[in-house]
Amino acid sequence: MTNSSAGSMTLNNKPHFEILDGLRGLAALVVVIFHFMEIIVPDFSRIWVAHGFLAVDFFFCLSGFVIAYAYDTRIAGMGLLGFIKVRLIRLQPLVVIGSILGLLTFLFDPFTNLYSTYGFKETAILFITSVLLIPYPVMPERYFNLFSLNAPSWSLFWEYVANFVYATVLFKVTRTLLAPLLVLAAAGLFYVGWSSGNILGGWSGGTFLDGLARISFSFLMGMFIYRSNWIIKNKLGLLGMSVLLMLAFLTPYNDQWNWLIEPLLVVFYFPLLVALGAGASLSSNHHKINKLSGDISYPLYMTHYPFLFVFANYVVAEQPSMTELSWVIPISVILLVCLAYLVAKFLDLPIRRYLTAKLKTSKSNRNTH
Repeated sequence: MTNSSAGSMTLNNKPHFEILDGLRGLAALVVVIFHFMEIIVPDFSRIWVAHGFLAVDFFFCLSGFVIAYAYDTRIAGMGLLGFIKVRLIRLQPLVVIGSILGLLTFLFDPFTNLYSTYGFKETAILFITSVLLIPYPVMPERYFNLFSLNAPSWSLFWEYVANFVYATVLFKVTRTLLAPLLVLAAAGLFYVGWSSGNILGGWSGGTFLDGLARISFSFLMGMFIYRSNWIIKNKLGLLGMSVLLMLAFLTPYNDQWNWLIEPLLVVFYFPLLVALGAGASLSSNHHKINKLSGDISYPLYMTHYPFLFVFANYVVAEQPSMTELSWVIPISVILLVCLAYLVAKFLDLPIRRYLTAKLKTSKSNRNTH
């Protein structure tokens, strides 16, 4: 998942696109539900949120929009190092927290003992590469995930790549030049759909470059929406926008046409949703739920999957009935949302506030001298 904080969108009294925050939370929740469902129902045509994984592409598009919004006018003054520090403070604490949770569930999973297979040295390498976002797909038991302790980190790897390219090249690229880049990126995405039958890849060693295709289009598209001022004023509100977003995730999985449906959703529908979400106004009685949704979106995305590995092993070891799963999964989702809230409130936010204060102090000291 790619995430830019709501706070980073409130700059110099610029408007705050609040509903986009709420949509991030909904998309993160759908990702969690999708991950549970794909473990117990391998046939995507029988999963009711069969396209829940496209939430990542939605995140990428949001990220491009927010990064351009927040930094286009000030990155030249920040410099590359200043930009990298700010983005590290925003993203890295949850990469580390997710890696720690991944290590703990790896060591203490009651349904398997992978540590006995991999030993101390390999486990240490798995943890270090996870913290540093270095792809290390060595575990067949986990489908050669690029990040075997916390699978969703693959998207953070590409988010960092996109952020670096933005800070070195893309912030200077004019909207006129962005357009042909977008066409090329869209062609790449359609090629991935055609060659693989879907655009689900990016998370494994074998689909590594699919991740590049996915972020290339959506991140550039988000930037293009902002720079073109494609903000469509409307009265859909949080509920209306949530319904429109869910329509994408609920789109049935069709083996024959899937290769085309998924790129079409990403190339045309998600950009429309970002433009509508940026122009939608938030009703006063939805402020709290919208803020909560935005606050827990990134923590939920980055903390849920270590427990999904445990769940997958439970399914293999215990062979639970669908009746049992019908209460295990909803309770697990609720517990994961609660965990995300606690992580956000007591770890991620305090850590980021502390690091931001240290960065400001360091800047003021340099300016003084």
